Amino acid sequence: MKRIALLAPVALLALSACGKSTDASEEAMADTVEVPADDALDGVPDPVADSSLALPDTASVEDAVDAATQSAEDSADAAQAAADDALSAADAAAAAAAEVKGATE
Repeated sequence: MKRIALLAPVALLALSACGKSTDASEEAMADTVEVPADDALDGVPDPVADSSLALPDTASVEDAVDAATQSAEDSADAAQAAADDALSAADAAAAAAAEVKGATE
């Protein structure tokens, strides 16, 4: 066991001295796919944006949203008015019931 402990650092230093410290990614070049593909595209022009595929005008969408918002606000106002009318009718009914009850007593 002591021999392994003595030989392990020596073996580690010997193995580390054999290796190179160059970057493997710089040396690696995939000649099977990338180079022929790059060569095939040498005469092809660069892609350009197609103006016919431009986004449609958003003004009509904004107008539709504004109209829907206004319609929703109008509906909310009408619902609030109906609720106010219902509360007024309930108050009037309660007052009439109290008056009838007071008259019968």
